[in-house]
Amino acid sequence: MPDFSKRSDEVEIMDDLNYSGVKMDQTLREIEVINKWLGGNRVTLDGINRLLRHRNDGGAITIADLGCGEGGMLHVIASWTRKNNRSAKLLGIDANPYIIDLARKRLGPEQQIQFQAIDVFSPAFRSQRFDIVIGTLFFHHFTEKQLVTFFTQLKDQVEIGFLINDVHRHPLAFYSIKLLTGLLSKSSMVKYDAPLSVLRAFKKDELIGILQKSGIENFTIKWKWAFRWQVLVYKV
Repeated sequence: MPDFSKRSDEVEIMDDLNYSGVKMDQTLREIEVINKWLGGNRVTLDGINRLLRHRNDGGAITIADLGCGEGGMLHVIASWTRKNNRSAKLLGIDANPYIIDLARKRLGPEQQIQFQAIDVFSPAFRSQRFDIVIGTLFFHHFTEKQLVTFFTQLKDQVEIGFLINDVHRHPLAFYSIKLLTGLLSKSSMVKYDAPLSVLRAFKKDELIGILQKSGIENFTIKWKWAFRWQVLVYKV
């Protein structure tokens, strides 16, 4: 039986930044479906809306999506900003160049959305500034030490704040996603990574501890269906 008392340090297949090909294509499509139908997109859009309440001038904003995949979340955000008459520059970031190439091909010459194949721990990323940074099912890929280092850096890169949309480590979440992917997934990568992502994910006190060690005090944490944490960090 898995140990739910602490985060797993087992590596997901997705962590291999050289991974590519048809299995990756299928995996990214299925992850996008999971995000849509299990409420992940709603958690992110709601978080962006809440962060923007701290900036009421209606001016143009820059939003960076870390671990952007094929750009599905960025496409949703672009539609949302147009619907709400909000001018926005959207940036998709992923360390896997193959994934970034897929995103560019999928979305085509979308002027509102740009992509970068860079590591978030690189100087190329650290030199940039954004209004809002989001990460959907992204941060559980890193150790506590890495997250403390990254959040300490990130809080100085944002003008409004950043959003964590990630999994609640819980037995029901683990066995549910294991059953669903076992029955419905066509991707061996999803069948392996999805349950493991729950074991690598967070409990509330762990997230609070990581944020506090990063010197962050102005934040909110809410539990969202299905087994998601929505963490909003506000620029002081």
